Amino acid sequence: MSIKNMKPFQTADGTLWGVEVQLPGHSSANIIFHHPDPSTSRKDRYARFDWRGAGASVVTERVPVSKIQAALTDSAIADLFKRSMPIGFGAPAFAPA
Repeated sequence: MSIKNMKPFQTADGTLWGVEVQLPGHSSANIIFHHPDPSTSRKDRYARFDWRGAGASVVTERVPVSKIQAALTDSAIADLFKRSMPIGFGAPAFAPA
């Protein structure tokens, strides 16, 4: 999927990320933040979105991506980005001592 077809999210530093929903389950999904630099995916990030809507207790069903996308308000995306983690290898999870 092209970043142009994703929901845009701009961070305080001016970076325009593409937001994509992946791997929806019955009560959660991965939210992927694609960095606009096409030469690397090392800067991409992810966060887990918890679905609390209808059907969350039916473990044999999956929440449609369209419903999750509709629930992703600007403030929800900002909160997810704050707690997102790097996907790429070589990106340290914490500052080395």
